[in-house]
Amino acid sequence: MNDLRFDRDFFDLLTGSFQRIVGYALTEQPQTPLWLFHDAPFAVLAHDGGTDPRFIYANQSALDRFGYNLDELIGIPSRLSAEAPERAERQRLLDAVNRDGFISDYRGIRITKSGERFWIENAVVWQLIDDRGRLHGQAATFSQWRDV
Repeated sequence: MNDLRFDRDFFDLLTGSFQRIVGYALTEQPQTPLWLFHDAPFAVLAHDGGTDPRFIYANQSALDRFGYNLDELIGIPSRLSAEAPERAERQRLLDAVNRDGFISDYRGIRITKSGERFWIENAVVWQLIDDRGRLHGQAATFSQWRDV
């Protein structure tokens, strides 16, 4: 698995697809892959476009919130970020993103590595589509969460 933390091409895919699809910039000012991974005050996660999508990226804010280190999270099915009863709702979200390109103001229950449940609120989930129109998966960002 490629280490995408500091990959400029992946950073450009994340930020460029967000700008094109959502309609505004992911960050208020130009930033770097290092900043997004280490210093961003919001969580960003991405999974590939497989039939059972697997995490390919998570920044430090997301890792801290979910209680994983990078090696533990990368490669696991992203469906495991929600408990089984919440997975149908999560799948409806992903289907809507596939249909519409993005969803904003998403709210849903997620689960940490240790089993703690928390709400993510005002999340944006979008298609990772490059400037040639190729789909690479989906990504999500959120800065608000609270314990269940």
